[in-house]
Amino acid sequence: MSVRTDRRRTSYIGETSTDINAQIDYIERYISSDGCAYFVICDQAENRLGTVRLYDAQGDSFSWGSWVLAPDAPRFAAIESAMIVYAYGMDELGFDNAHFAVDIGNERVWRFHQRFGARRVGKNEKEFLYEIDRDSVERSVSRYAKYLPNGIVIEG
Repeated sequence: MSVRTDRRRTSYIGETSTDINAQIDYIERYISSDGCAYFVICDQAENRLGTVRLYDAQGDSFSWGSWVLAPDAPRFAAIESAMIVYAYGMDELGFDNAHFAVDIGNERVWRFHQRFGARRVGKNEKEFLYEIDRDSVERSVSRYAKYLPNGIVIEG
């Protein structure tokens, strides 16, 4: 909850209540909803590094967002967590594409996605719209393989 309520980290995503019971209710509702997944990003020692969610399935495409990393997360946590999101969405759930929106002012994040291979396909008054396909993800996973030298294993 501390990461999700840190306004310096979450200024480009929706506001989160600081009421723990409201958070528990939100997570319980989210978990029980169809087509959505919410994850706490952890390292191998199970230190909590951030959050991310998958949602908005449209045909062979899923969306992901609410991606927030703690200020003390290792510098490679962004690339590792993106690779894991794509592995889960594509390899585990069977999607071939992803689509998502990034706040126009969040330059650091939209540049990250572009370096990862996402294509800007549009924009609205608030956000840039992106798509990425399986081939682009696989090229980036190969390019960044040093960050997950043992590959990605999804358990459970």
